[in-house]
Amino acid sequence: MKFVSYWHDTAPAFVGGATGPVAGHYDVAVIGAGFTGLGAARKLAEDGRAVVVLEAQHVGFGASGRNGGHLNNGIAHSYLGASAEYGAEKARALYRAFDAGIDTIERLVSEEGIDCAFRRAGKLKLASKPQHFEGIARNFEAIHAEVDPETALLSRDDLGREIGSDQFHGAMLQKKSAMMHMGGFVTGLADAARRRGAVIHEHAPVTARREHGRGWELHTPRGKVTADKVLLATGAYTTDAFGWFRRRIVPVGSFLLATRPLTTDEVAATMPGNRTCVTSMNIGNYFRLAPDNRLIFGGRARFSARSDQQSDPKSGAVLRRALAQIFPHLAEVQVDYCWGGMVDMTQDRYPRAGFADGVHYSMGYSGHGAQIATHMGEIMADLIVGRIDRNPFADLPWNAVPLHTGKPWFLPLVGLYYKALDKLQ
Repeated sequence: MKFVSYWHDTAPAFVGGATGPVAGHYDVAVIGAGFTGLGAARKLAEDGRAVVVLEAQHVGFGASGRNGGHLNNGIAHSYLGASAEYGAEKARALYRAFDAGIDTIERLVSEEGIDCAFRRAGKLKLASKPQHFEGIARNFEAIHAEVDPETALLSRDDLGREIGSDQFHGAMLQKKSAMMHMGGFVTGLADAARRRGAVIHEHAPVTARREHGRGWELHTPRGKVTADKVLLATGAYTTDAFGWFRRRIVPVGSFLLATRPLTTDEVAATMPGNRTCVTSMNIGNYFRLAPDNRLIFGGRARFSARSDQQSDPKSGAVLRRALAQIFPHLAEVQVDYCWGGMVDMTQDRYPRAGFADGVHYSMGYSGHGAQIATHMGEIMADLIVGRIDRNPFADLPWNAVPLHTGKPWFLPLVGLYYKALDKLQ
């Protein structure tokens, strides 16, 4: 078993990074070479701006290369809940923002010729309990009528053609959802940004910053740059140099397994519908087939802010038990990959984007960033150059998490709370 991301291990590495010292002056410095940062850098460079991208590790190192490979449309929250909290118009705008995120990815894949196995697959929100199906059905009725007619409600009997498990009581199908090879896409996006003139420095973490004229001077171990404007796109990997954001982002581990490639018969018995799937539990699971027919199976296995070779095997064992419960016929299947990564959670699990503490930012995707992060990069690029403000999260307040300074000491308590909810609800 390899304790590395399947997406990293099975995609070509980015080879276009700058090799010289970190130096010079730029119109915009982008911190973080994931989907958000690279999406912004590509568009800014295409517009003729001088852009530098500073990445602490390598392209796609963070959440962009450590996720489940889902591009699920619509908000992950209850649509009815969003309508009650923010009003029907805002709920529709938030829902459609995620739809637009997938459209942006599809456009870029076509324009740039990115080899990433992009496919509109559809998503199943699976009801883990009978009462969960009742809630899913109410949510579906509002979504189908108000914002997304490309949805369907599936009964327990309908699921037989979709998934080889008797653990679920129905589902909502969102047909616009997609999937892709995340490693292939992030490398292709980096190549596209570089072709348009963006300078990408890997292994260049920003360790300090200070005001420089009307902009910023950013320090790294490899040198320093100055920039008129800065876009922070680091999510759960945000450092102490940006403490304002650290107090608002809660890094939470998300963990995954990838099995050996399944046989044709195993695929038919496991995922005949070949869609992305998410269960309805608070501490639930998500899964899909990879392009080579591995089952990629993930979840919030442990409430931890660590992902390393000590933490990931423990989480992998939890996931293995969950996989066996949902798919008993795969209880003994060989697991080839086990990995984890940090998810940048906000208190209400809605993303945040805008301008604060002297920099532009987009983060807080709360486990649902793959489908919208690239799109938000383009939106922030437009905002930075003053072209247009299309930020769907502009008016959401963002208060600091009480007693939180960047290290989430309270995660075990949160885990106990959600485990209790799953037993009671």
